[in-house]
This record gives sequence, structure tokens and C-alpha cells, in this order.
Amino acid sequence: MGHTGGNHCEVNYNDVRVPYENLLGGRGQGFHIAQKRLGPGRIFHSMRWLGQAQRAFELMCERAKTRYAHGSYLAEKGDIQAMIAESAAEIQAARMMTLDAARAIDSGSEARTEISLIKFWGARMLHNVVDRAIQVHGALGVTADTPLEFMYREARYARLYDGPDEVHRMVVARRLVRDPYDGVPWA
Repeated sequence: MGHTGGNHCEVNYNDVRVPYENLLGGRGQGFHIAQKRLGPGRIFHSMRWLGQAQRAFELMCERAKTRYAHGSYLAEKGDIQAMIAESAAEIQAARMMTLDAARAIDSGSEARTEISLIKFWGARMLHNVVDRAIQVHGALGVTADTPLEFMYREARYARLYDGPDEVHRMVVARRLVRDPYDGVPWA
């Protein structure tokens, strides 16, 4: 999908041995250490996605106000108004979820449910908002004349890196089924 993807690459290790004195943490604890880093990193991703979504939203609104088609400006058409309203609602919901996850981390919680919720919801929100912005721009939206086509490719990756959406939904569901009263973020 073009030259994007955050410059991630595949690294293969064969027959590698790490001397004990070079270990970060105890032997066999690498996954646990990596998971501790991922939580705050996922909140950072959510913050970036909010910025990207807000930029796509601004571009969408500007295009809707200036593009005249079929007897009126796009901003006067009900379908376009619905796209703008849905995008605003999704951005605001993601903002509140991101703030809540950060609050939970700041209070000393591991915030696993909150972080998994914002990881899959935020990635989907970004994809939806950018997709609507492209739709409002029409053919212009898929060209390099706007940043939207690049943002769209980046939004697709967001649903994969630092754990695919399916894994985060599974984590949330398992935790909430175990404790649907106190395990929920709003408890």
C-alpha cells in the first residue's frame, strides 16, 4: 500500500543467545516487559489518530462549504450533514475514551480494558472519518492533491499494529464477561 506503514520491517533471529548480564528483566519476561510499554504507547497512538481525524474533519467541512454541485453546496445536503455529524460524534467519543484511559494510567491502574477499548475504537474512528472526508471530496480525495489518500492508508495500518482490533476486542470481552459490574471502565 505505497511507501507507508511506519517504516516497520521484518527481523528474523536465528540461533541468538543473550548473555544473562545483557537481559532486560528476568529470563522469559520479555513479553511482560513489552506489554508494559505497549499500554502507554497505544494511548499515544490514540492521540495521534485524534489529530489526524480532526484534520480530515476540517478538510471535509471546508470542502462541503465550498463545493457546489447539483444546485447547492455539499454542506446543504442531508447525506453530507450526516457524515459531518457522525464524524464529530466519533471523534468526541474517541477523545473521551483516550482521556479516560490516560486518567486510569495516571491513577496507577494497568488500564487494560480502557486501553484495548481505545485501541480498536480509535483506529476504527480514524478510518471512518478519513473515509467520509474522502467521500465528500470525491475523486479529489483519492489523489495526492490532498493528504487524505495518505491518511487513509495510514488509518488502515492502525487496525493492525500494536495488536489487531480482533485481539483487543477479545481482551475487552473476556475481562467484561468475567466481571461485568466492576470490570467496566465506568464502574
